[in-house]
Amino acid sequence: MNALLKSATIVDSKSDFHNETVDILIEKGRISKISKRIANPNNYREIQLDNLHVSQGWFDSSVSFGEPGYEERETISNGLKTAALSGYTSVALNANSNPIIDSYADITLVKSKAENSATKLYPIGALTKGSNSKDLAELFDMKNAGAVAFYDYQKPISNPNLMKIAMQYASNFDGLVFSYPQEPRIAGSGVANEHINSTKLGLKGNPSLAEELQVARDLFLLEYTEGKLHIPTISTSKSVQLIREAKAKKLNISCSVAIHNLVLTDDSLQSFDTNYKVLPPLRTQSDCDALIKGLKDGTIDMVTTDHNPIDIEAKKIEFDYAKYGTIGLETAFGVLQTIFTTKKAINLLTQGKSRFGVSEATINEGERANLSLFNPEFNYEFTKDHITSKSKNSAFLGTTLKGKVYGVIANNKIVLK
Repeated sequence: MNALLKSATIVDSKSDFHNETVDILIEKGRISKISKRIANPNNYREIQLDNLHVSQGWFDSSVSFGEPGYEERETISNGLKTAALSGYTSVALNANSNPIIDSYADITLVKSKAENSATKLYPIGALTKGSNSKDLAELFDMKNAGAVAFYDYQKPISNPNLMKIAMQYASNFDGLVFSYPQEPRIAGSGVANEHINSTKLGLKGNPSLAEELQVARDLFLLEYTEGKLHIPTISTSKSVQLIREAKAKKLNISCSVAIHNLVLTDDSLQSFDTNYKVLPPLRTQSDCDALIKGLKDGTIDMVTTDHNPIDIEAKKIEFDYAKYGTIGLETAFGVLQTIFTTKKAINLLTQGKSRFGVSEATINEGERANLSLFNPEFNYEFTKDHITSKSKNSAFLGTTLKGKVYGVIANNKIVLK
């Protein structure tokens, strides 16, 4: 793959050309030259876009595509195309398909379906067989097949001994164990944050306490086992504080926050729009503020879209019975830029790779081309016309976003809108 990017502003603090507007020559998938002006004698594809900016490729630590089993929600092929058009060059795929991804063969299958995509897929294997929270899955076998972590997607492990054994066992091969932060007996059948709005709206509450008890438990287990733990999608101010204290102890802990939990609160539930039914639930403004502060001071390691396509039949029903989840790939950059500078938004979108064994490529001569292309100065109202996912369950429909993503150049391929 050969191409010439014209007048591209590089946003990469590790590049020799950071903040410079240059031409970038790519030959056979590698950056061969970066200069103020490059001629095109070989008639390569020339890419010249309005206010073009490029950064290292973006990474998402939690996406769901449905396939195998839920292709009506999303396929791996279209999911990866959506990721590429949203600026992502690598994504970690959750195991919540049907069947659950819990074996060497399952990991091999999903990897094979992603072989020819610009966006690289990194599979997450289930932590327990069938994600049933009873018996550990074939963790070492899945690691050898290419699994980058182990997680029963949005299913808490109630048995503390099982979680202890999982961390002890996985530490033998540097395995990364996820623990979903929710104490199920406290959360009960709650569908919204237990607070003023849940009471006003007559919705069953899922209190912050349910998350914080589980986080505290898992941090004690981590300290005991000296394992390697990732807590996905925290949502409360107390969770941030607990993880901050754990990091001060030098525990091997990382965590993420879903982008929608940074900007949306349970005030959004007034309309009973099921696109706002997410897990963990939308909480309060003080929680949002604490999460943003946690990102700024490094307590929270990464953001995720927690992209979860849900078919219309499972969303356009009574709030109590609708499935949890929102898509988020298409809106990630535009939402982040409403609360952070472009530089910080890009940092957040590229963080977390090393935790998952994802290689990085700086924007320098000789490096492989792994680029996200975007225009940071573009305001627009997000509508269904902007959605390339098969499912349309976005919590940001009708929202004004800032920043337009053009696509990616990665894996020796070009994917642009």
